[in-house]
Amino acid sequence: MRFALGLEYDGSRFLGWQTQPGGGTVQDALQAALSVIAGDPVSVTAAGRTDRGVHAREQIVHFDVEAARPTSAWVRGVNALLPPSIAILWATPVDAAFHARYSARARTYRYVLINRSVRPALAAGRVGWFHAPLDVDAMQTAARHLVGEHDFSAFRSAECQARTPVRTVSALQIERRGARIDFVVRANAFLHHMVRNLVGALVYVGKGTYPPAWMQALLAARDRRRAPPTFGAEGLYLEMIDYEARWGLPQARLDAEQLALEG
Repeated sequence: MRFALGLEYDGSRFLGWQTQPGGGTVQDALQAALSVIAGDPVSVTAAGRTDRGVHAREQIVHFDVEAARPTSAWVRGVNALLPPSIAILWATPVDAAFHARYSARARTYRYVLINRSVRPALAAGRVGWFHAPLDVDAMQTAARHLVGEHDFSAFRSAECQARTPVRTVSALQIERRGARIDFVVRANAFLHHMVRNLVGALVYVGKGTYPPAWMQALLAARDRRRAPPTFGAEGLYLEMIDYEARWGLPQARLDAEQLALEG
């Protein structure tokens, strides 16, 4: 039987999502807990891999298992075996044709940035930080150049293994609430470090180094060497994975507690 899970995690406690020989990743911890409940080794497939230090508000995975267990065992039972920084939000049986990665229609990431003169303490490891004042209006204008289908070569890491740099960004919203600035990006898929590189470029516009129109020129250049440095991982969250309703996933709505970061 195939199951889908929704889970959240604090990425600052792990070496990224993908399993490693020495352990220490989210996937390693999750598979170990699932294997105890199943009584056999369990391997999971995720909707997307997150890097070291990147968090998830709702990562989606699927796995196949022969053991008959109540759905509650895949939530409360697994949570009892997981470290406090990972929690299963829900579990549901799904059709064998469902694939956490390939059935996804879109992915949404959120970058949370604290913009004030002194670094954050209470939210350290969970938000990015920039000390100088940022012009949100200028960043919003620059962001409009990034919406649509483009070659995002200027925003992919040297280690990116994607077959094509072309991606479709359907929305890029920037909102300030006090000292907190949220960058929310929705796309069909993302390149390695793409969101962090987008945020880095937008910050350069926000601090006045370049005008908003520079973003269009940067896209057209398709040269990572001409773009600003990659922004830190600590403010990045995998926010949501979109699937067709036919899969019947009980995806959780983000509540106030999940969004309670220092502002």
